[in-house]
Amino acid sequence: MLDQAFAEVYTKFKLHFYRKVFSRFQSREAGMTTVETFCMEIIQALGEPTVNEFASFVQISAPNAAYKVNSLIQKGYLQKIRSKDDRREYHLRPTEKYIEYYNISYGYLSTVMDRIKNRFSPEEVGQLERMLTIISEELMQEISLPHTAGEQNAQ
Repeated sequence: MLDQAFAEVYTKFKLHFYRKVFSRFQSREAGMTTVETFCMEIIQALGEPTVNEFASFVQISAPNAAYKVNSLIQKGYLQKIRSKDDRREYHLRPTEKYIEYYNISYGYLSTVMDRIKNRFSPEEVGQLERMLTIISEELMQEISLPHTAGEQNAQ
């Protein structure tokens, strides 16, 4: 029962995002392929990785990653920022154009969070937050995110 309930919530978030993405295709505003959309979501979640860090995370070759990154740069969704620590290294940063695109998904998340806060008591919301934190930090240890990813998403 828990499995099914969680899968439904996860599926509804995905479907809402896909519906919004397809509505942009209808109005010809979209410019990213499905794979590029996934790449950008990964880059956003990793918090300004280098091309090599991105390639390593998705387990593709550095040249393949560079090809995807360059395509996203040309479309205006991504920029390379020179590292302050190592001037030979560049970090990948989503552009404002992508942030607007990304907010399609995050806007709905905010709506659902507001609904949760209105529907449940502060104690229940606190318990849900504690459970989600434990799930993220302890039970999903195969995927680690930089602490800044959650802060970026909250913007």
